[in-house]
Amino acid sequence: MTVQTLDAAIQADAQNADYTARGIAPLYAFDSRAKLLIIGQAPGQQAQDKRLYFDDPSGDRLREWLGMDRASFYQPDNVSILPLDFYFPGKGKSGDLPPRKGFADKWLPQFLALMPRQPLTILVGSYAQKYMLGKTAQHTLTATVQHYADYLPQYFPIVHPSPRNNIWLAKNAWFEQSVLPELQRRVRTALDGGQSHG
Repeated sequence: MTVQTLDAAIQADAQNADYTARGIAPLYAFDSRAKLLIIGQAPGQQAQDKRLYFDDPSGDRLREWLGMDRASFYQPDNVSILPLDFYFPGKGKSGDLPPRKGFADKWLPQFLALMPRQPLTILVGSYAQKYMLGKTAQHTLTATVQHYADYLPQYFPIVHPSPRNNIWLAKNAWFEQSVLPELQRRVRTALDGGQSHG
C-alpha cells in the first residue's frame, strides 16, 4: 500500500462520496520519514478551503509551543499531520462538529503502518487523546495533559492552541511553565534525529 493508493481509496470511499463529488480532496500531510506526528481533530473550513493546516493564529501558537519556525514546520520530513478525519465535518452549535465516526479506524492505522518507526506523536485536543490513548486517558483533558509524562516517550498530549482556549491557559499556568519546556526539548531531540525519549 502506498500513500497514493490510500488517497485514491479514501476519495472512492462511500463515506466521503459527497466531498469527492464536490471536488474536495482529503486534507492531511504525510511523509513516512517525518520526525514528528501531529494527530488532531479534523480540518476546519478555512484549512479545507486553503488546503493547508494550521495557517492561522492556532498554527502560530502551535509553532511557538513546539519551538519551530514556519518553514521547518511545513517541511514534509519534519512533520506529518494526520487528524481523525481528513475532511471538515461541518459546523455545530458550539464550534466545529466532531470527526465522523469510523474514519480514523479505517484509515489511520494504514498510514501509521507506512512509517518505519513511530515518531514523537503530539496529541492535540481531547478527541485525539481519547482515540489514541483509549482507557489510559484521564477523565478530563486537563488531567491527561497534566499527566503527559505517563504517555511518553511515544505520545505527548497537549491542549488545542486555539484562541478559544485562552481562558484555559490563564487558569492553568502550569502548562506554559512546566509542560511546554519539556515539549520543546523533546521536539528538538526528535528533529535533531535523536530518540524522542532522550
